Amino acid sequence: MIQRILVTGGAGFLGSHLCERLVNDGHDVICLDNFFTSQKTNVVHLLDRPNFELIRHDITLPIFLEVDQIYNMACPAAPGHYQYNPIKTIKTSVLGSINMLGVAKRCGARILQASTSEVYGDPEVHPQVESYRGSVNPIGLRACYDEGKRVAETLFMDYHRSNNVDVRIVRIFNTYGPRMHPYDGRVVSNFIRQALVGENITIFGDGKQTRSFCYRDDLCDAIIGMMNVDDFVGPVNIGNPVEFTIRELAEEVIRISGAKSKLVERPLPSDDPTRRRPDISLAKEKLGWEPKVPLAEGLQRTIEWFQSINLDDYRAPTPNYV
Repeated sequence: MIQRILVTGGAGFLGSHLCERLVNDGHDVICLDNFFTSQKTNVVHLLDRPNFELIRHDITLPIFLEVDQIYNMACPAAPGHYQYNPIKTIKTSVLGSINMLGVAKRCGARILQASTSEVYGDPEVHPQVESYRGSVNPIGLRACYDEGKRVAETLFMDYHRSNNVDVRIVRIFNTYGPRMHPYDGRVVSNFIRQALVGENITIFGDGKQTRSFCYRDDLCDAIIGMMNVDDFVGPVNIGNPVEFTIRELAEEVIRISGAKSKLVERPLPSDDPTRRRPDISLAKEKLGWEPKVPLAEGLQRTIEWFQSINLDDYRAPTPNYV
C-alpha cells in the first residue's frame, strides 16, 4: 500500500538513503530538512521524481502536514556537529520530538524515533542490551545529544501511553557509508578523509577503545522493518555486533585506501565511551534482522564514494574541526 511518508532530517546521511529507498518503493515522500548539517546534493537526484517533495524547515518550529508515517531522523548526530551548537542540538531532540509527535497524534500516523546508542553513555554493561539504563554525564560536553535523545524517548513513550500515539523507537549504533559528511567528526569519516588527502590519522587515546560499525544499507533495512512491524514499540538496538578497536579501524582504512598515513595519538575527549557493542537479540527476534555487510566491504564502498566527491563542496561544522 502506498503511504504518505515524512522523513525529517531527510537530506542527511541516513535520511537521504531512507528517502531514496521509500521513493523507489513507490511511496509519496516528503523530505524535511533545515540543512544545518546536511547537503542538498544528497537528495538532488530525487527532485524530478513525482513522488518526492523537499521542504526547508526546522522541526523546532511547528508544521502542519497530512501523513501516514513519520521517520524522525532530524538531529545533528556527530560530535563535531552537535557540540558546535549544543543548545540547538537539544532543542531539536526535545522541541522537534514534541512537534512531530503532535503531527502524528493529529494525523493518526505511525512515528519512528531515531534514538542512539549514546543513551547508554559510557556503558558499565557490555554488550549493551535495551534494558540497560545507561551511564550518562548530564552536564558533560556530549550531554546535549545524549540527554536530548533520552528525553525524546521519554516523550515518545508518554505520547504513546497518554495519547495512544503509534510510536517506534530504534537505538542506532555507529553507522557509516556513502554520503557521510567528510567533516562531521565521526571516526570513519575522519580516518578516510585524512588517509585520502595524505594526512596522518588521528587516534584519540591509545586506540584500544572499541566500536561496532554498521553499514548504512543494513541499518536502513532495520529502520524500515521496525516502522512496518506491528505490536512492537521498542526500543530496539540497531547496529553491528562485531567489535573493532579504533586502531584496527584505522589500520583497515590505510590498507584499503593504500594510504601512507601514520597513526598519531591525541588525548581522549571527555566522556568518550571506551566500549560500545550492541546486543541485537531483540532485533533478530522481532524484526528477523541482522547486518550482512562486513566492515572491509563497507569501507571499500565508502572510500570509493569519498574518492568521487570534491571535499571543497562540504563545509566544516566549526573552524576548529579535527
